Amino acid sequence: MAWLAPAAVLLGAAWGSNQFTPMLLVYRHTLGLSTGTLEAMFGVYALGLIPGLLLAGPLSDARGRRIVVVPAAALGLAASVVLIGGGHSVGLLFLGRLMAGVSSGAAFSAGTAWLRETSLPPVGTTGPAGAARRAVIAMTMGFALGPLLAGTLAQWAPGPTIVPYLPHVVFMVGVLLLLSRAPETIARGARRVTRLSAPGVRSRRFRRVVAPMAPWVFAAPAIAFALLPSVVGAEHVTDAIAVAAVVTTLTALAGVLIQPLARRLEAHAASNRAGIVGLTMTGGGLVLAAATAQAQQPWLLLPCAIVLGCGYGLCLIAGLVEVQRLAHDDGLAGLTAAFYTLAYLGFAAPYLLALAAHVAGYPVLLLITAGLALSTAAIVARGSAEPTASAAAVAEPRAGEHHRVRKPSVV
Repeated sequence: MAWLAPAAVLLGAAWGSNQFTPMLLVYRHTLGLSTGTLEAMFGVYALGLIPGLLLAGPLSDARGRRIVVVPAAALGLAASVVLIGGGHSVGLLFLGRLMAGVSSGAAFSAGTAWLRETSLPPVGTTGPAGAARRAVIAMTMGFALGPLLAGTLAQWAPGPTIVPYLPHVVFMVGVLLLLSRAPETIARGARRVTRLSAPGVRSRRFRRVVAPMAPWVFAAPAIAFALLPSVVGAEHVTDAIAVAAVVTTLTALAGVLIQPLARRLEAHAASNRAGIVGLTMTGGGLVLAAATAQAQQPWLLLPCAIVLGCGYGLCLIAGLVEVQRLAHDDGLAGLTAAFYTLAYLGFAAPYLLALAAHVAGYPVLLLITAGLALSTAAIVARGSAEPTASAAAVAEPRAGEHHRVRKPSVV
């Protein structure tokens, strides 16, 4: 069960990244923050996330998983502590979100690679698709648990700017203890020079299949819980903080519950059926979102969350399976980081739609976005029909460099 430790890191990182979402309404009321300040506070997370992804992934490929993942988990714990102190300080809230971004970026890239390596033989017993499912389930459960606990505690518990973060602090302490017994999977003798660009990024399949699909991974849930509630005026309903938490949690849980379908689709992984179906479901969810924006009925947020969450889950697992297929022996975390970097671009979707709302109404904009998602499904289907090549075929070995098999070392 060596994979439990990196899985716990992914869960904790996703929890820490998403627990802030329902807290936006709390800070709007307690600190009197404007919408622009709240959006900037939500978005500063990405300023830490992107460098965390791009630097930590290649570093862990070269130097080992533990040297990256353990500090990332510790930083995630510290971020929640800083957010606890930010109940009366906007500066601390920005700092806490930035720290959470760096922590999540490092944990998502290196932690996903570590989870795969501890899941596969000789350390584990599952296959690449099973390892990808474990990563998706761990992250998605974190994305669900974070806002559910934070929103519930912020709505009904005392100390709404303090208590919501305490469960995450306790959990991350447990994660750090669990990591102390996790096996290192990069053998000391195999450690290499850090390369910021993973070879698989240059492959035709990455450019034709993974890259077009990646932004839709997080565009779907971001629209579900960051845009639609404000479009239908959900902040004015009774127990608005709890409602925001439920919508966010339901979106994430749908991504977990779609796993049985993902397993059946993965039987034909070379065709990337999971990604094509996921993009199609995202397009359908956006059509439903357009109807919700037109009807102005808050209860329609629930079916939107379910459909868009299913699209998220399918696209995420499809992307991770493709990355594992394409990754060179010494570039798994780096290529995973490249995928997540593209995926997190999708979080800009609500803000782009909000800007475009000055030109057209949300129903029209969401229908246009649905058309883009379905067009992407067609592009991915066409790219998936091409023969699959691993990243090893993309990058020629450098002079004097020989292929080496990664062997786990227990430290």
